[in-house]
Amino acid sequence: EKVLPPEGARHCPGSPGNGHGPEAARAPRALGQRCQGCPGWGCRAVLGRVALDDARGSPPSEDPGSCAAGNPSAGRNLKEWLREQFCDHPLEHCEDTRLHDAAFVGDLPTLRSLLQDESFQSRINEKSVWCCGWLPCTPLRIAATAGHGPCVDFLLRKGAEIDLVDVKGQTALYVAVVNGHLECAKILLKAGADPNGSRHHRSTPVYHAARVGRADILRELIRYGADVDVNHQLASRGPGQALRPLTTLVVCPLYISAAYHNLPCFRLLLQAGANPDFNCCGPINVQGFSRGSPVCVLDAVLRHGCEPAFVRLLIDFGADLNLVKVEALGVEATGRVKVNAEALEVFKEARGRTRSLLSLCRIAVRRILGKSRLELIHSLPIPDPIKQFLLHEHS
Repeated sequence: EKVLPPEGARHCPGSPGNGHGPEAARAPRALGQRCQGCPGWGCRAVLGRVALDDARGSPPSEDPGSCAAGNPSAGRNLKEWLREQFCDHPLEHCEDTRLHDAAFVGDLPTLRSLLQDESFQSRINEKSVWCCGWLPCTPLRIAATAGHGPCVDFLLRKGAEIDLVDVKGQTALYVAVVNGHLECAKILLKAGADPNGSRHHRSTPVYHAARVGRADILRELIRYGADVDVNHQLASRGPGQALRPLTTLVVCPLYISAAYHNLPCFRLLLQAGANPDFNCCGPINVQGFSRGSPVCVLDAVLRHGCEPAFVRLLIDFGADLNLVKVEALGVEATGRVKVNAEALEVFKEARGRTRSLLSLCRIAVRRILGKSRLELIHSLPIPDPIKQFLLHEHS
């Protein structure tokens, strides 16, 4: 049955600069609270389009740009409605949110005290709407979002399920990464959290860390076995279903780190064995790429005007230089192409000469081992300088 928002719920049409619009959708206010800069006191800023879309998988109610100005009966309390739709326990059991509230503020003594009570211990994985939240979440998910490492650690030791997802398919690890909490990410990974997040969410911890340039978090994810070639469009499909071919590079960690010029993350992904051509471990349909879009990671790096260091890394890691159409990067190219002249020259020089035997050997050894066994290079009976060369630790 289709889930509809509360009657009268509307989105504020104001500008993002005043705390309105698409950006405000990510920071919901209490029903009936006035938005700064809104023309009337009756504007009811409620949960935004993004959160509702993700939560229920269907479009929000029509007329998203109107305000229910001056309407005293603009619908039921939004939190109550969300409880009815998404809480996984009877409503009468969700009224006491002390456990969730303590996780939100990082009150470890209160958590310890509450979880001595068997009734609260049985609710440790309960998804509920807490004091400052809107979507029902577990205490672990709340503590990870807020960055309370000691609370995360305590909840895990008390039996909290580590990879439970919220209504948006987000795990505790994913929200810890999104909010930049390295300590929480380390605690969760050490406790056995899936470094790839959940297949029910269209993004991954690796993708987000690469996008925002958090090399420290990305390094930890890789250390615990995160797939650096994960594509969230492919990964979201259920087991046993045919994989849909990749038709865009935008969803790939290598691409997004290059687009945001995050060189340390770009290097880490390649060192961990990311595919230097497509950054995808599933089927690829280059013919399905939209016209004018990059046809490989190297093409994307050049089109985004990345520094020569990005190009050199791809060359060193064995990218296929023949995939790039040089004519598409010249003066006849569209205005959206902003090639770095020095980077383009590095590419042309590399394309015009044969790779050295030393470089070919390194590429061959790494491909034969595969990304899951690159760490075995450390145990090979070879001199340390050669190990460092194979692992690209010299660069």
